[in-house]
Formats: sequence, structure tokens, C-alpha cells
Amino acid sequence: MRYEIKGGNLPVVICELESGEMMITESGAMSWMSPNMKMETTSGGGIKKVFGRMMTGERLFQNHYTAMGGPGMIAYASSFPGSIMPVEISANHEIIAQKSSFLASTSGVELSVFFRKSFGSGLFGGEGFLMQRLSGNGTAFLEIDGSVTEYELQPGQQIVVDTGYVAAMDGTVSLNIQEIPGMKNVFFGGEGLFNTILTGPGHVWLQSMPLSGTAAALAPYLPTQSN
Repeated sequence: MRYEIKGGNLPVVICELESGEMMITESGAMSWMSPNMKMETTSGGGIKKVFGRMMTGERLFQNHYTAMGGPGMIAYASSFPGSIMPVEISANHEIIAQKSSFLASTSGVELSVFFRKSFGSGLFGGEGFLMQRLSGNGTAFLEIDGSVTEYELQPGQQIVVDTGYVAAMDGTVSLNIQEIPGMKNVFFGGEGLFNTILTGPGHVWLQSMPLSGTAAALAPYLPTQSN
């Protein structure tokens, strides 16, 4: 599989498949494709996997697209202004990503639920108690809100991240939360009650425009319904 990402802040990834190659995507993610791409809708596993995808904000079913009788082409567009980030998954390299970030992958990538070890980190860390684990072997494409900034954390090295800005991290990175000290800082600092602490070793991807923050910024300008 070869791919090209186009479109700037409104990106699309165009994938070129050899005959017989298959890609997996959430239902509704396909934008355009060659006529020899065969689609098959599947639950992607048993009830446990279906329930796990639902809990992480993904669709209940997945679509499998296979190039039949020759090379094929399929494109996936991002659902929000931002970036499409390719990540390579292997037996020694799992990725933990924010929920609803999975766009598509080659057939060897497994998508499952990642439970944060600390209930506090799940409740206050910015994106809920559940995240997505990408394992197996292959290439996956993630939707990033805004642009992406990357850091390589050394063992024990930490970075403090505001709520919602964690897009993805290597499976070796640990995540915890830290309460912002001082009542004045909490009430007047505008940064909420907690920060997310990421500890290496591993790679970290941070996003510049969390969807939740964008929605909060636009809320005062949206019309309200009246009875």
C-alpha cells in the first residue's frame, strides 16, 4: 500500500492498493474510490470488540475495502479541520490514541479499548476514561484536531499538557493527572482543575485545536433554542 496526504488543513489520504490488498475503516469514512474496490461491512470481531469501539466513540461496524482484479485506489477525508497522521504499528510498537481518532488502516492493525490505569486520569485527563489502542502490524491513519507537534520523551522525562491536547502516544508512555495548586490559580487561571502528565520513554503527539475546546469557544456565538 502506498499513500499520499493532500489538502492542507482539510486533509485527505489517498491510498493506492495492490490487487488483493485490503483496508479497514470506520463506516462512512470513505470519500472516493476506484470501481474495483469491494466493500464488506463487518462487526470486526465479537460483542466485546463492538462494545469497545462504541465506548471509544467509534461506529459499531467497520468496512473492509479490497482491491479486486488489479490495483485499486481509495481515499479517506478528515471529518474536522486538522491533520491526518500516519503511524506505523508493529508487535513492538503499539499506539494509544484519543477516542474517535481512528480513520483507517491496513488489514493487520487491531483496534481495541485502552483503559487508563488511574480513574482520576480518565475522569479529569481531558478525553474521558477510555482511549484507543492500536496494535498488530501495519499502517494506521489518525485524525488530529488542528496541527500536530511531536516530542520524544526519554525515560523519566515528563511533559505537562493541558486538557484535551494529547492526540496520541507510544504504548510505553504513562499518563497521569496533576491537580493545579492554589485556589487562585484554579479559579482565575483559566486552565481548569487538572493537567495531564506524560512520562517517557516514548513518542508523544500533541494537537493544537482540540475539538472539545473549539466547541466551547464557539458556543457563545451559536443561537440558542427557545421554547
